Order: sequence, then C-alpha cells, then structure tokens
Amino acid sequence: MHDNPAQDDYQWPVCVTPRCGLQLWVAEAGRYVCRPCEDQTAKRLTELGPLFRRLNETATLMRGARRPGGATSGSRTPPIPPRLEVLALTANGGVATRLQAIEDSWRQALGWDTSPTVDERTTFPVTRDQAGRVSVGRPVKGDRVYPHWRTQTAAKSVPAHLTFLANNLPWAVSSYESIGQDIDDLRRLHAECVAVAANEHRPGRVNIGRCPARYDDGTLCRADLTATASSHRVHCGQCGARWETLGEWKQLREQQDAVLREDAGVAA
Repeated sequence: MHDNPAQDDYQWPVCVTPRCGLQLWVAEAGRYVCRPCEDQTAKRLTELGPLFRRLNETATLMRGARRPGGATSGSRTPPIPPRLEVLALTANGGVATRLQAIEDSWRQALGWDTSPTVDERTTFPVTRDQAGRVSVGRPVKGDRVYPHWRTQTAAKSVPAHLTFLANNLPWAVSSYESIGQDIDDLRRLHAECVAVAANEHRPGRVNIGRCPARYDDGTLCRADLTATASSHRVHCGQCGARWETLGEWKQLREQQDAVLREDAGVAA
C-alpha cells in the first residue's frame, strides 16, 4: 500500500511563451516551450530571411518616391525616401541588431564567445579573419579604420544570425529560461517585416490603463493595457486576462474604477 503525500498545490507546467500558456504534454516534460510554439518560431525564422532581402532592396525602399524629372521646388537635394519604416528595419537598430541581441544572450547562456561590442565612432579598426573571428586593435600605419556597421553589414549578418537561431532553437526551448520572451520578440519582428513588406499601415496602440485582474493570492496584476482601433480585443500580456466583447469592455472599465477607488481609500 502506497502512502503518497497530497499534491493539491501542484501546478502542471505550461508553455512560457506570452499569449500561449498551453499546458505541456507528458512527452514535453523538461521543456519551457510547447512544440506548436517551437514549430511556429522555426517557420518565422525561415521566412525572415526572404522578408529581409525583400525589404533591403532599393525598389522597396523607394516605393512611392517622387519620379526623376518631375516638378521640383528648385532644390537640387534629392528628397528623403518616404518609406522610413523600411529604413528602421534594414539600418542599424533594425532586424540585424534585434537578432544579434537574441543570439548574444543564447551564446552567453551556452558559455560561448560573443563578438566584442564596438562603438560606431570608435577609432580602433575592426577586422575579421577567414574563420570569421573579429579582432579589435589600435590602428597602425596603412590600416583603414572602419566603424562597426561598415564591417558587419546587415545583408551578411542577418542570414548568419538566422542560421544560428534556427540551429540552436531546439536547445533553447528545452534549456533557456528566457526563451519565451525571445520567441515573442521574434514574433513581433516577423509581424513588422510582413506588414512593411505588404505596405500596410497598422494603427498605433494607446494605453488604456492598468490591468485590474487579480492573481490567486489576491494581488493585483497592474500591468499596462493597450488597445488599437483595428481590434476590439484587449489582452494582458502579463497575467493573460482578456476582454473581447462590448460587455467585457464595460466590465474592464468598472474594474479599473474600483481599483482606483480602492487605491484612493488606501492612500487616504
């Protein structure tokens, strides 16, 4: 006869990916992420390569620009390309930088070397040997000094980052605790690239207050909630609470007002 202790407080492990939260199967024991999220992330990594190549073309950047020979105001200075959202993804701080940030965090978790951080205005030359190793040193006579963005162009670095992430994704979903946030960052990056490539103008999001949902211990979530004109749904990315209908919107407002009154009472 077995006398097993009560396990009423046991919580079945769930996927750590934001917006998912599905319970993991027995076969997924020891993982942080469910297999559907892993498969979807692998698919996004595969699609990001062609998407970036499409965005990095001059035709995509200049789509909608004024045609040569058209009427001008007399200035000889060419107009700024109108698609600044394309530049935001293809220039510094865009796709390459965001992918490199994830790769660097994975390399640190694995104990592998990462590329040295080089300031764009550095006076030190940055060189790369045939094996791909980066070296930084003081310039000597005859050396040409390049800023970091000249030695690691996005057209070359993005495919390398995507290959690394795709190859190490099976490790990350099983062994890297912060993989959920990285998967969500890749989802957002993929969605931005798809929207810009399709020339979609997505409405911005506005803050509508804090989340009034409570956890099991009674504490308030208080995460910032946002809404957009393109959807009537509100979702809390921290606790998972949802408000999707007109009645639930009114309930959300009533709950937020109740929290404000409660806070005012505590303050008083």
